[in-house]
Amino acid sequence: MADVGDQIPTSDSPTTPFRKIVLPADETVMVPRPLERPQPPDHSPSQPAQPGQSQHGQVQPGQGLSAQPGQGQPVQPLPPIPPPPPPLKGGLVARVGDIPIKVIYLFGAIIATVLAVLLVFVIFSGDVPKDTQQPPRQVVPVSPVPGGSASPKPSAAGIVLPEVPKSLAYPDQAGTATVTIGTISDLATGISYPRLGLPWTAKSFAPFAIAQRVGKVAVPHTVIGSAMLPGATPKPKPAKNADYRDLAVRAVNWTLRTQYPAGATIAWTGSQKVPVGKGWMVGYKVTYTVSGKQKTSQAIVSIHDVEKAKPAMLFASIPQSGKSHYRDLNTIALNIRTL
Repeated sequence: MADVGDQIPTSDSPTTPFRKIVLPADETVMVPRPLERPQPPDHSPSQPAQPGQSQHGQVQPGQGLSAQPGQGQPVQPLPPIPPPPPPLKGGLVARVGDIPIKVIYLFGAIIATVLAVLLVFVIFSGDVPKDTQQPPRQVVPVSPVPGGSASPKPSAAGIVLPEVPKSLAYPDQAGTATVTIGTISDLATGISYPRLGLPWTAKSFAPFAIAQRVGKVAVPHTVIGSAMLPGATPKPKPAKNADYRDLAVRAVNWTLRTQYPAGATIAWTGSQKVPVGKGWMVGYKVTYTVSGKQKTSQAIVSIHDVEKAKPAMLFASIPQSGKSHYRDLNTIALNIRTL
C-alpha cells in the first residue's frame, strides 16, 4: 500500500485559484460572418478559455457578441428594413383623419359664424319701414324771410304790417290752461318752455326743431314750436330792446307767409320784454279767409338771445276752432327760458 502522503490528487483542489487571463490592450474584437457550418470549439486543456467562454467551451449568457472569430455561437443576420407604405388612395381626402380635432372644431366654428351672419342679412333685409320711403306728412314749406322793421311795410303777399307798440302788456286769454306735464328743452335752439298735456302732443314738425300740436295738419295750424330766427343772420348783432323788437316783427312777417292763408292781416295784442334774459315778445291776432268765411287765430312770437349768431324764436298759434286752448298762450309766454 502506497504512502498516503505520496498520492497526487487527480483534480485540483477546490481552493486552487483560477488563472487570470489578460488580453492585449490593442486587441480588437471582430464579429465574424456567420459560418454555414459552424465548427465546435477546441476543448483541449492546453487552450486557455476565452472571455465569455467557460472551461468546457460553452458561451456564457450575454457574452456571445464578444467571442473570438470562429468561436462561439453564430451571429444571426438583422432582418431587412421594410419598404415605406404605399401612398394613400384618395389624395387629400384620405388624410382628413390626420388633421387634429382642434383644427376641425376651429374651421367648423368659422363656417357656422359666416352662415349665421348671412342668414341674419337674408331674414332682415326686407324689414325696412315703408314710411321711411315716403316723404314726411307733417311738413310746412319754408319761405324766405324778408327783412323787417318797426315801420309799416308790405310783405311779399302785399300785406301792410301796422307799427308795433313799444310796450303793450299781453292780456290773459280766455279758456282754461292745459296741465303742464314737463319741460321741453330744445338743445338745437337753446331755449326751454312748458310741455303741455293732452290733447297737446310733441312731434317733429318742420320747419321747427320741436313742436307741440293739436288736431290734424292743416293751415292754419295749432302749433307751439321753436326754431332759430328764420332768414339771414342779423347784422349788426342786436344789442337793445328795440333791436329785438324789430326782429320779432320780422319773425311775424315770416309766420304770415308760411303759417296762414294768403291775404292774412294782423292786429297787435302785446309787445313786451321777455321775462328772463335779452329778447322781445309780441302777441297778435290774425284774420284770414278760408272757403269764403272769415276766421281768426291768436298767436305769439318770442325772440331770445342764446349767445349764438342768430337768436332763438318760439312761435305759438291757435285758431278760433281751438279757442278753449287760448289760455295756453299765456302759459308759454311767461315760462320761456334760455338753457
